[in-house]
Amino acid sequence: MLQTHRFIGKFPLGIIYMTPGVGEETSEDDRISALTKHHNGDWGEVCREDWESNDEALKDGCRLLSSYTSSNGVKFWIITEADRSATTFLLPEEY
Repeated sequence: MLQTHRFIGKFPLGIIYMTPGVGEETSEDDRISALTKHHNGDWGEVCREDWESNDEALKDGCRLLSSYTSSNGVKFWIITEADRSATTFLLPEEY
């Protein structure tokens, strides 16, 4: 019997990771809000070209990158791997 995994959102997130910098610099509310947006295809503050690349990646299975700013003004990224095995929160300088 074939088993399928259900998820809410536009793609599977895989295992969710967070770098120490994001854990120190952002709140849980910031991260939950951003992850919800990312999962639903709202890529946040990326440029138009990156937004379009992400939309294409939903179809062809490439990596997804979103950018957000926390309530205290810290910019952070969310990256979902091309194989959808993992999603990572990180600060740009941690890339």
